[in-house]
Amino acid sequence: MKTNASQPDIVVFGHESAHPADVAEEFGARLGLVADADADCAIFAINPAMGIDQATIDTWQSLDEYQTPRLVVVTQLADSTADFDDAVMLANRVFDHMTTPYLVLHDEAGLPCALISLQTMRIIDYSSNPPTDLPCEPEHETLVQEFRDEYLELNESAGLGAFEAGLQFPAIPLWIAKGIGTDIVRGYLEKLQ
Repeated sequence: MKTNASQPDIVVFGHESAHPADVAEEFGARLGLVADADADCAIFAINPAMGIDQATIDTWQSLDEYQTPRLVVVTQLADSTADFDDAVMLANRVFDHMTTPYLVLHDEAGLPCALISLQTMRIIDYSSNPPTDLPCEPEHETLVQEFRDEYLELNESAGLGAFEAGLQFPAIPLWIAKGIGTDIVRGYLEKLQ
């Protein structure tokens, strides 16, 4: 890992349908083609409507050897043919077990507009600029309780620093144009400094 004075070396992987170049640009990262032992973190961009190609799966597995911290960003959230939950289920099958610290909330038109934290049960509403931090509604608590229980159990069993050690893999919803999830990804990347 890099010292506090330098930025972490972040590499982005993923099928072009997930727009990994946009993800790399947003987070000051570089695009990767093969596993890189020198990378401080790997971000895997997934388009839930397109699945995960074999080259991306092979790269993920190659990084196991280095215990590289990895996270998954689920892009193309405006596409209604698949969603964040579909992408996480797929990543669980072909990568490793993902943790989902945030779930997506949709507006009346069915588009993602907010994230709910399973740790704090607070909502980040991205429909305002800057995003608004709101308390969770009682109906949201009921809807996400099972997911929250699973998340908290995984966090407790993994222990502090599991992401930085390359042992826990968060999946984050990401819609760069709307700012959805960009703050969350940056928060994880800051842990590596």
